Amino acid sequence: MVDRWSRVVLICSALFFLLFGCTVEQQFLVSRQERLGLLQLRSSLGLRAIEWPIKSDPCTKWAGIQCTNGRVTGINVSGFRRTRRGSQNPQFSVDGLQNLTLLSSFNASNFALPGSIPGWLGLQLASLQVLDLRSCSISGAMPSTLGNLSSLVELYLSNNNLTGEVPSSLAQLVGLSVLDLSQNSLTGSIPGSFRALGNLTLLDMSLNLLSGVIPPGIGALSRLQFLNLSRNSLSSSIPAQLGDLSSLVDLDLGFNSLSGSVPLDLRRLRNLQRMMIGNNFLSGLVPGNLFPPLTRLQFVVLSHNGFTGDFPNVLWSIPSLQFLDVSVNNFTGVLPNRFRFIDMSGNYFEGPVPVYARGSTSLSRNCLRNVTSQRSATECASFYAERNLVFDNFGEPNATQPPPPQKSNKKSHKSIIILASVLGGVGLIAFVIFTIVLLIVCKRKRGTTSQRGISVGPVPAGGSPPPPGVSLNFSNLGNAFTYQQILQAAGEFNDANLIKHGHSGDLFRGILEGGIPVVIKKVDLHSSVKKESYMSELELFSKVSHPRLVPLLGHCLDNENEKFLVYKHMPNGDLSSSCSRKQIQMTVYSHWIG
Repeated sequence: MVDRWSRVVLICSALFFLLFGCTVEQQFLVSRQERLGLLQLRSSLGLRAIEWPIKSDPCTKWAGIQCTNGRVTGINVSGFRRTRRGSQNPQFSVDGLQNLTLLSSFNASNFALPGSIPGWLGLQLASLQVLDLRSCSISGAMPSTLGNLSSLVELYLSNNNLTGEVPSSLAQLVGLSVLDLSQNSLTGSIPGSFRALGNLTLLDMSLNLLSGVIPPGIGALSRLQFLNLSRNSLSSSIPAQLGDLSSLVDLDLGFNSLSGSVPLDLRRLRNLQRMMIGNNFLSGLVPGNLFPPLTRLQFVVLSHNGFTGDFPNVLWSIPSLQFLDVSVNNFTGVLPNRFRFIDMSGNYFEGPVPVYARGSTSLSRNCLRNVTSQRSATECASFYAERNLVFDNFGEPNATQPPPPQKSNKKSHKSIIILASVLGGVGLIAFVIFTIVLLIVCKRKRGTTSQRGISVGPVPAGGSPPPPGVSLNFSNLGNAFTYQQILQAAGEFNDANLIKHGHSGDLFRGILEGGIPVVIKKVDLHSSVKKESYMSELELFSKVSHPRLVPLLGHCLDNENEKFLVYKHMPNGDLSSSCSRKQIQMTVYSHWIG
């Protein structure tokens, strides 16, 4: 009987430990090694327990963790917040990832990782397919070992503080589809070896400090759909090989130093929807046969270049075109018959403005009829004459008529002699009258001086009253700017450029053409105090020039009740902010701050 009960107890105990063991084993689906790696990562990143509770199973309870058959394959900590202790000294410390040998995706975008990318990252994570480190405050150079991530498909490193050159080893990532290195401080040139990235669909290297030429080999990336190299210092011409990018949808080469003409080869970009090549040094004619094949174009920017000649009217026949900016070029000719919204300012278009165009376009600084803010007739006529073109003179008859042919006979000689005699006589009479008047004035002054010398009474105080008007010497007031130039320089006077509200006017930061930083004072003459201060400043600068005064570069007096003064930008601040209050116990007047 005892043996029987012993056997029952033994069997129950075995079942108990078997069930308990399975429960403990199943508490964590992830392996012990990978769980240790995750705990190390949790500690080094300073993650909170609300996202990664330490006593729970990472595969089922931790936010942003993806597992396959108990192996960690994905980590997403994008936008996570650190603990208070973890926020005190954040670092790029992700050593725990080395234990996750099957990790295919790591997303830490918008999560601060100050420091440089460790070199081992490209050596230990052979299965990594997606690496997203956007907006992580990363600094330093990109390690060349990133080229060893042979499985990588998407690499995002934008909006950081990366420096140095782009490693050519990235060309080894032949499976790469997305490469985003924008908004950093990368220098050097674009590696020509990038032509090996045949699977690339997006290449964004905008907003860096890259220089040199655009590698022609980029034209070999047949799958490329988005190419953005804008806001760098790229030079030379646009390579004709870009016309081989048959899949390209978006092309942005704006804000560089590209020169030469637009290659006709770009007409082969039949899928192109956005073409932005503004703010360069491109010149010459825009080929008229460039655009007919580009039937999907929606967005075109050619502004701030040196294009000349008639504008290609074929653009107006593209049904999908929604936005066109060709401002600040040297286009000529008449306006087209169809468009939605266009910026065509800063050119030399002539003729009348169609009714349908009024209000839907920006047409300032052209040579158009019956439109305000146009160029002067002299400037327009000179521009057309230099190119052997006929200017319509704003629809008015020419002000200057050709001189009549001269008749070489005796009557003309007699007329010239008679005219010379009459003019000589009139001049002599005028000289005599001027001499008499001068003698009378001198005699009166001499008599007044004698009377003052004889007088012995007290001299009245105060002196003579000031003249009713202020005499200004405009040669000392710098350049005369137009209202349109002032608006462009001050960025439409938006609040981001506002420096301060002064007692004599509002101060704004500005950039003149040529990149010259200035400070623009906007004076509202409706205020009597501001008007008085403004007139005082004009009178001061018209009479006085001193190195201790902030240099006045120019003015704009076009508007009746609103005036503008343009000062040189002083990068070290004004005089009052530079002097120590402890050493100088007096109020220092800074000219343009007021």
